[in-house]
Amino acid sequence: MANFLIEFRLHGYAKEYAKDTVYSVAKKFRVRGITRKKVVPHISLYGPGRTDDIRKVISAVEKVGRRYSLVPFKVKGFGYFDKTPKVIYFDISPSKELEDLRRELSQELRKVSTGQSWDSGRNHSFHATIAFHYIDTKFNQIWSYLKSKEQPNIKQHLLRITVIGKGRRIVCEYDLVLKRLLNRRQALSKFWWRRTMNRIRELQGLPPEKPISLAGRLKKLFGFG
Repeated sequence: MANFLIEFRLHGYAKEYAKDTVYSVAKKFRVRGITRKKVVPHISLYGPGRTDDIRKVISAVEKVGRRYSLVPFKVKGFGYFDKTPKVIYFDISPSKELEDLRRELSQELRKVSTGQSWDSGRNHSFHATIAFHYIDTKFNQIWSYLKSKEQPNIKQHLLRITVIGKGRRIVCEYDLVLKRLLNRRQALSKFWWRRTMNRIRELQGLPPEKPISLAGRLKKLFGFG
């Protein structure tokens, strides 16, 4: 049996904002939890699950992914699970497309795997974790700190469905806008990411992004000009 997780990884400004918030909370309140390993802001779509054939999981992801292209949502405010241990998170406001995608994904994956109790529910709590593990004694302080900050309201599109395997390594990704299954090397490739971003701009009626020259990259990196 193989363990796996299906998620969407935030990108662009939302990714950087989420990482900055996670690290600032961890540093200010000395809570490691999510920062014990590399911080990868993401939204879980299914699992953790177990399957006797990861290829069936990948086929289910590809089958559902083919039905969708533009799947919008918002990173909107903060929330928490009032349980033990507590979890504080970015609240995700899903579109109907995202809700439908997750529900269909769950239906297909439950045919070929075992998931969690929350995977079968219709009222899924979309979220991206900020802090967890041993934060109960510091919860009120962390929550007050976050509520004093300007509440995020960031628009995003779900671009790829990511299959995570052993050691939290990417197994593959299904790209919704390219309509293509990407292996691990392609999923991590900047070349394929540029193709994804240019394709979504095309779907939105926008021109492709102009490539940045070496001089432009240096200016951006060092703040020249």
